[in-house]
Amino acid sequence: MARVIFHLDMDAFYASIEQRDNPALRGKPVIVGSPPTQRGVVCAASYEARKFGVRSAMPSVTAGRLCPKGVFVRPRISYYSQESTAIMKIVAGTGATIEQMSIDEAYLDLTSAIEAQLPGCRDADSMLKAAMSVARKLKSDIAKSRELTASIGIAANKLLAKIASDFQKPDGLTLVLEKDKVQFLRPLPIRAIHGVGKVTAQELNRAGIQTIGDLQDYPGDLRALVGSFGPRLKQFAFGEDDRPLELGDDIKSISSEETFLRDTDDRKVLRKSLEEQAVDISTKLKRKQLAAHTVQVKVRYSDFTTLTRQITTEDPLVESGDLYRMGCFLLGREKLVCRPLRLLGLGVSSLREPTWRQLSLL
Repeated sequence: MARVIFHLDMDAFYASIEQRDNPALRGKPVIVGSPPTQRGVVCAASYEARKFGVRSAMPSVTAGRLCPKGVFVRPRISYYSQESTAIMKIVAGTGATIEQMSIDEAYLDLTSAIEAQLPGCRDADSMLKAAMSVARKLKSDIAKSRELTASIGIAANKLLAKIASDFQKPDGLTLVLEKDKVQFLRPLPIRAIHGVGKVTAQELNRAGIQTIGDLQDYPGDLRALVGSFGPRLKQFAFGEDDRPLELGDDIKSISSEETFLRDTDDRKVLRKSLEEQAVDISTKLKRKQLAAHTVQVKVRYSDFTTLTRQITTEDPLVESGDLYRMGCFLLGREKLVCRPLRLLGLGVSSLREPTWRQLSLL
């Protein structure tokens, strides 16, 4: 059955809100996070700052070194959440079925709405072309009401729609027709495919596979390279994806924790524990093909007092090094190791698919 799927992704959401609310920041490299003079991390960066290599979860001191003229702004997470709610109300006005992936991203299934516009039409590309007007109006409504830009990808499935939304950022609108999808995918790097992370990409690279076109042309059995993911990966390489929109949220969080035999405030012991937990969580995220926006630490003291603290980044995290860095930051910022710990835990939530970004935007 022909489907019409949108992937909507707000452009540099946190930083764009700050630039909207403070016109003096427009056109400047805005870095949302603690200033480099303090021990902190980056939560988000504007496109101007990303050109210098600034990214989420990076230590603020590193961001300041890479982008000396960067303007640091403290994050307002609850305010960003309110903005997200207002945007999703506009999105709901399209009549689409919506799978909200994060604070600034959603899939929309417009199949029924387009079928109502084109009674009896079953031609996939005709339906996709008809959806362009809906996408233009949605972008316009968001721009007029919220003074923010969104990028939208339109395709017959989630895989292609997501890749398309990244294709012309910021303020992009990209349509991938069924007749063009194989050629559209060919020049893209294999990391653009859902489920291809760093380790999988390295295995494919060793076999001489660098682009999706290389995957399409590969004559061997991909299972020898990537195991059971092989057949699915081949389908993705040709733009085939039958995944439905997920209207539930089965996996809300992933966590790990360690209870020590003796209460400890030994930094070496705590760092080792946190690092091992970060590796464990990262492995689970990669296995489930997810990434996290929110990182949380949990501590318990000898009197069983338990505290949790969390931080949210605009770009999703999956690598253990990033998770570990965020955990260390929270422990330090909140001064949680003020006395020996009975338990230390690390967790992630606000889960979504990992994001591929074009190198030109990094």
